[in-house]
Amino acid sequence: MTARHELPRRHALALAAALVPAAARADGWPDRPVRLVVPFAPGGPTDVPARLIADAMSAALPHRIVVENRTGAGVVIGTDIVAKGPRDGSLLLYTTVAHAVTRALFPSLPFDPVGDFAPIALVGRVPMLLVVHPALPAADLPGLVALLHAEPARHAYASPGIGSAVHLATEPFLRRAGGLSAIHVPFRAASATVNEVIAGRVPIMFTVGTAALPQVRAGQLRALAIATPERSPLASEIPTFAEHGLADFEPYTWHMLLARAGTPEAVLRAANAAANAAVAEPAVRQRLPSLGIEPVSDSTPATAAAFLRREIALWEEVVRSAGIRAE
Repeated sequence: MTARHELPRRHALALAAALVPAAARADGWPDRPVRLVVPFAPGGPTDVPARLIADAMSAALPHRIVVENRTGAGVVIGTDIVAKGPRDGSLLLYTTVAHAVTRALFPSLPFDPVGDFAPIALVGRVPMLLVVHPALPAADLPGLVALLHAEPARHAYASPGIGSAVHLATEPFLRRAGGLSAIHVPFRAASATVNEVIAGRVPIMFTVGTAALPQVRAGQLRALAIATPERSPLASEIPTFAEHGLADFEPYTWHMLLARAGTPEAVLRAANAAANAAVAEPAVRQRLPSLGIEPVSDSTPATAAAFLRREIALWEEVVRSAGIRAE
């Protein structure tokens, strides 16, 4: 990268640092680089914003945040590393709604998703988009509902894994839309899932955020509804679920930053201030919506903890009601 490109970046990072109170930048932080575990694959819809936030936070902290992708057993392996890691703020977790369903999916989970973690900040929420292959005889959401009613358990929907956010969005939709049935076909990665739907082999899926908009606008996919209270400015042509009679149905995932339980309050406050400042940085705040993320820049450790408890209760009920089991 040339010096011409470096100058704006340095200005942006300096702004993030300026937004954090000076006392919060150093109090209690370990005298070594901070590792941020992302229990998802590199380059995916969680890894990209995690690195964006880590870079912006680094300007406000004593040492740079280094992202580590630790995948396996869903999110269990990466999450367990943080659950058993140091309590000094040198090892953090960047995760999603997957954290809220681990206990329901894995009865012998090696950690407690509540008791073993100290939430730092909710970074953002990610509304979902329902898409189908254009050849499917469903021009809109009522058309899809009618098709699934007429041909129960004949059509398939794709997801990037059992218990994934996409899987958890689809099951409540099927129930809310009148007890519909469809065949779940899980894949190992989001990219493979989208490719299968574009190819028409599995014609239905929810996508995380607006990631599939390029394929929709290219005619490779048809968007039926978006899970926002009002039409999204990023996709104003796509109706909401509420417009089609599914009021209060707004499936979403979210992004959250956590530390191990027992991390000093001063460290949690400093990390929270840095996270909120990172999300509020103009360049980050502009980039997150393009990734389908609605930014949250006023979260506190207390509000993040309360949010996580509500999410765990909500999604564990979804897992039980749908009879979802990890394989």
